[in-house]
Amino acid sequence: MRAVVQRVSKASVSVDSEVVGKISNGIVVLLGVGKDDTEEDVRYLADKIVNLRIFEDSEGKMNLSLLDIKGEALIISQFTLYGDCRRGRRPSYSDSASPEVAKMLYEKFIDSVKLYGIHVETGIFAADMLVEIHNNGPVTLLIDSKKVF
Repeated sequence: MRAVVQRVSKASVSVDSEVVGKISNGIVVLLGVGKDDTEEDVRYLADKIVNLRIFEDSEGKMNLSLLDIKGEALIISQFTLYGDCRRGRRPSYSDSASPEVAKMLYEKFIDSVKLYGIHVETGIFAADMLVEIHNNGPVTLLIDSKKVF
């Protein structure tokens, strides 16, 4: 399971010109599910993300987590995180999970983050979405549950 995590001052996601998810201070998680991912990957990634110390404390150091600041999360499914661009010019998506498995694990990830008491907004799985991100910092991190990077 892979995630792009961005610290944001606000963010929203729209489908067909209608806002379906909106947050203020917190994080945007662009989430990709791989073909070998399991619920163990879900638990690992949810715990890692909500506890990442990427928010500034009173001294201006990134020392606080999403839990510490009582921030929000906007979680968007993004299968293209498994696009392999090493060969040719057209990405291969052979390492991404099937839509059925991806949707199930995406929803379990959302539920896992909510279990920490985080307010979560989402996009719509497999929809064509327009995501507006006000990246604060900017702070952007890549996380892989298999620790590839």
